[in-house]
Amino acid sequence: MHGIADNRGSAIGTIGTFLPIGFDVIAFDARAHGTSQGDRCTYGYYEKRDLQRVIDQLGVGQVILVGHSLGAAIALQAAAIEPRVRAVVAAATFSDLRTIATERAFYMPSWSLGPAFARAEHDGRFLVDEVSPVRAASLINAPVLLIHGANDRDTRPVHSQRVFDALRGPKKLVLVPDAAHNDVMTSRVLAQIAEWLDPLFPK
Repeated sequence: MHGIADNRGSAIGTIGTFLPIGFDVIAFDARAHGTSQGDRCTYGYYEKRDLQRVIDQLGVGQVILVGHSLGAAIALQAAAIEPRVRAVVAAATFSDLRTIATERAFYMPSWSLGPAFARAEHDGRFLVDEVSPVRAASLINAPVLLIHGANDRDTRPVHSQRVFDALRGPKKLVLVPDAAHNDVMTSRVLAQIAEWLDPLFPK
C-alpha cells in the first residue's frame, strides 16, 4: 500500500520481490489517489474499511499487509479490526494524525491548527483523533515488522517507536541507516522483509 500523493505503481519493488518466492501480490490505489474515486484522503479512517473490501473481493482467508507511510498507517489500523491479517510490514508510519500533521505544519501559527483540523474533519467527514496507528497497535495480534529510515525528517523515527512500544504481539523494529522517508524501501530492505516472513509462512 502506497504513501500520500502516490499510487499502486510504487509497489513494483514489492511485486518483484515476493512473486518469485511464491506469494500472490495485489496493489491498489487508495481513495483519492491514482485511478480510484474520491477527492479526500482520511489517512485510514475510511481507508481501513476500503482495504477490508479489497480483501473481500480477493476471497482469501489470510493476507500480509505491506505499506509505506500512509499505506503503513492504513495497514496498522486495518490489522486491528481485520482477523484475516496474518502479518504487517509497516515502513515509515506515523503514530497518529494530529501529531504528524502538527509537526509537518511547523510553518503555520499555532492558532490556525484548530480551525484547520476542524475544516479537514468537516470536508472529509471523519474524526482526526480516530486516525491513530499507535492506538490500533494495542489491538493487533499478528506479527508486525516496523521499518523506518534513521534519517527520516518528514516522519521522525519516534513515530514507529511509539507504535512498537504499543504493540502487544510479536514485533520487530528496524532502523535503516542513511535512509530518509521516501528511500527506505530499498532492495536490501525488501530482502530483509522476505527473510522475516519466511519462518512465519514456510513454503
